[in-house]
Amino acid sequence: MRRAATLLLVLGLAGCASASPEGGVATYDALKQAQDNCAAKGKTLTLKSGGNTQWLEDYACKGN
Repeated sequence: MRRAATLLLVLGLAGCASASPEGGVATYDALKQAQDNCAAKGKTLTLKSGGNTQWLEDYACKGN
């Protein structure tokens, strides 16, 4: 039983490590913070061409 629990834990952690691309999920709070950082530089946060709206790495801070 203990071996099975350990195996499930290891598999669960491996799944979490590969579940999202670098940059993470584009939650409301994460997008708000990224937009605020861009605005402080006088730029705008925009989705990259062909980007997926669910991932932060698919957004870029672009100048006006």
